[in-house]
Amino acid sequence: MSIEKGRAYFRQFGMEDRVQEFTVSSATVELAALALGVEGARIAKTLSFKKDDSCILILAAGDARIDNHKFKAKFHMKAKMLTADEVLHLVGHPVGGVCPFGINEGIDVYLDESLKRFTTVFPAVGSANSAIELDLDELFKYSNAVEWIDVCKLPEPQE
Repeated sequence: MSIEKGRAYFRQFGMEDRVQEFTVSSATVELAALALGVEGARIAKTLSFKKDDSCILILAAGDARIDNHKFKAKFHMKAKMLTADEVLHLVGHPVGGVCPFGINEGIDVYLDESLKRFTTVFPAVGSANSAIELDLDELFKYSNAVEWIDVCKLPEPQE
């Protein structure tokens, strides 16, 4: 099971007790925010994109959207998300639980600047009903991120 891969990943750092599992789904930003009692923007969603025969993962704030122009400028390719089957095969976690923890080898992980608005964020831990609260330094370290990037846009402020 994918949650076990996520738990095992954090067990090696003595952090398994920080993994939260819910009796309700946290498969979407909205559901995760409800399960955790936090604003949706603090959910660190993991987006998976095709890159050659593999993929890359980008963690972004729950309210952020990929900016296609920024993405293409950064990666020199069009942003094409993986299908659900491709995600499970290439990343090792199912849609709804995709995260950078306990993933298959050779996947580059990037963190979007949209997350820097928060002290802590909540990525999934491999299942559609899990999360862990991490500060930004921990997120960078435990996700094995390549770098911070700016490929997202935030919603327009409501008046």
